[in-house]
Amino acid sequence: MQRTRRLKRWALILLGSSAVLLVPWMVVLALTLPTKTEVHNWSLAWIGLDILMAVGCAATAVLGLRGDARARLTASATASVAILDAWFDITTSAVGTELLEALGSAVAEAGLAAACVFLALSKGRQSEPVSR
Repeated sequence: MQRTRRLKRWALILLGSSAVLLVPWMVVLALTLPTKTEVHNWSLAWIGLDILMAVGCAATAVLGLRGDARARLTASATASVAILDAWFDITTSAVGTELLEALGSAVAEAGLAAACVFLALSKGRQSEPVSR
């Protein structure tokens, strides 16, 4: 028990330190990254995000319907992917119709993320699977 507490404390210290160290790194990126760039494998990157989201939705549904507490983990990860997808949709869209489509998609992805957060914060282990 004591060892687990110590490991948890060090993990939290590592996370806090990472947050602090990321601030100067973000400044460096803001000052040095180009505003425009050519991207190889563009479609693969976008398809990959959608694959992650679909797999996360499926895993969360299967685990949740079985009453498996691990559905909270997959729900949390899926919420993160949905928010990332929305962020990149919006920030990489051209002004006009493309941006409006991205904003529409972002609304749907925010709804998915909200459902996932709800599931992630719900009770962990159910006594039995969710009934149909």
